Amino acid sequence: MPANAPDFGLTARAVRPILKWAGGKRQLLPALRPFYPVSFDRFVEPFLGSGAVFLDCYNSGRLEGREVRLSDNNADIIGCYRMVRDDVEGTIAALRELEAGHTEGGTAHFYAVRDQRFNRDRLAIRDDHDPSSCYTPALAAMLIYLNQTGYNGLFRLNSRGAFNVPAGRYASPRICDPDNLRALSRALGQPGVSLNRADFAEALRDLRPGDFVYLDPPYAPVSATASFTAYTASGFDSAAQAALQRLVVGLARAGVFVLLSNSYVPEVQALYAQSGEARAAGLEAHTVQARRAINSRAAARGTVPEYVITNVPRSASAQPGFV
Repeated sequence: MPANAPDFGLTARAVRPILKWAGGKRQLLPALRPFYPVSFDRFVEPFLGSGAVFLDCYNSGRLEGREVRLSDNNADIIGCYRMVRDDVEGTIAALRELEAGHTEGGTAHFYAVRDQRFNRDRLAIRDDHDPSSCYTPALAAMLIYLNQTGYNGLFRLNSRGAFNVPAGRYASPRICDPDNLRALSRALGQPGVSLNRADFAEALRDLRPGDFVYLDPPYAPVSATASFTAYTASGFDSAAQAALQRLVVGLARAGVFVLLSNSYVPEVQALYAQSGEARAAGLEAHTVQARRAINSRAAARGTVPEYVITNVPRSASAQPGFV
């Protein structure tokens, strides 16, 4: 892409996320893009989830020639992406079989895969020091299948660490998209791109001035009954939110470009918008509108305010909007 003619929009051939995720950022991308730094060194994303921001930057050419550090504390996410990167054809073959089974068996097939295969195979590797390193193409395919056909695309674990999302109601879900899987495999396999299972503190340990980090932690709940933090067995509580805030403030002070999204609630407001330390570090809390579909009540779904916290000035050339 010529340096004097950048094109930072998504194209028809853009790589799309293969996983739905609670709080996934695809709908929020137009509100986030104005806060991407024009120039940066390394790109770091410690709460990878669906990888929408990584892919947005990749699709637009922003990551070309740069080191990219992708991580998540969820072993299933990292294990799945590693299989897509390292054995995409094996993952596609397993996913095609699951797609055929779903076409024939529907909901019964979903529960059979979830309870008799996926959770069984996950339990067999959960005691490994890094279960993501024990993932197989079959496990990766099952995760993608359950994610695409489960209720609202949730990833939720019970107290025993078992995946317990019920079946969703989809007329004809797109389960296997070979072309997109191969494109994602190429993106993850680019020189300089790493995939690691790590908590956010470890992932943020050695950042340097000029690095760009995007943070999408499990959101602070908007009510006592609206928490979607069970992406790992340990969850993500108020203490974790506060610990993350301290690291974010330190990164901003050190000259790292920080972009963070979170829910529009008093807890986040206190941590960032009302925090003298955050403001002194150059962090500003912007309110944006986001579409959210994950709620048990249909009436509660729709456009909601969220926070975007950053030390990057808003670009005058990129206007927020929804895709």
